[in-house]
Amino acid sequence: MFEKVNSKVVTVDIGAAGGVVARAGGMLFYTGDVSFAPHEIPGGAGAGGGGLVRMAGRMMAGEHQRTMLAQGTGQVHYGFAGLEVQVVPVQPGAVLQVEASRLLAYTAGLQTSVVSVMSSGGGGGGGGLMGALRGAASGALTGQGMFTTQLSGHGCAVLLAHGGYLELQIGGPDPVVVDPQAFIASYGNVQTELKTAVSWRDAVGRGAGEAMQLQCAGQGVVYVQASEEKL
Repeated sequence: MFEKVNSKVVTVDIGAAGGVVARAGGMLFYTGDVSFAPHEIPGGAGAGGGGLVRMAGRMMAGEHQRTMLAQGTGQVHYGFAGLEVQVVPVQPGAVLQVEASRLLAYTAGLQTSVVSVMSSGGGGGGGGLMGALRGAASGALTGQGMFTTQLSGHGCAVLLAHGGYLELQIGGPDPVVVDPQAFIASYGNVQTELKTAVSWRDAVGRGAGEAMQLQCAGQGVVYVQASEEKL
């Protein structure tokens, strides 16, 4: 489906892929008969709360990215802001959870939804709207949003990273703890939990990723960028 042209550009046959959803501004050039239309990622039942909760998280964490659906026949090249790209095949039974700002493109046949990253420790947890507001506030401070985009089914996705990426295998007896600002995505059966070292009120004004950690456990892969710079 997606093929890397170099470390910063991918190409895809739109017809063979069955359509591609990509971040607005990610299309570099194309050949053939291709049409583009605005596209919205559905919220889905797995978003961890009602519409108001999801809206609060998106507003505070900046998780929403405009996307475009490409259809037709032809070859399209994608890239964004000179960032490194990584192609991830998605297989049935596995789930790709990726920060919205770090998702460049994916094949349109994948099922998508918006899911919550639970927050715990130091007063960061809690359900309902207040829980979403606290988690979203933590995400705004660290770059790790309360909500991530979940992709499942059979297809392919393209991730973005500052300064290259690392693939961390998850599956040992101990979880892997990641700086939320360096986190790109997880793939497989990976559970992520946002933990706070201090209360969310105390964290205001600090802006340091060390005050928050993303704990990853289960079986799969976690993609980490070689930078804490936000996309």
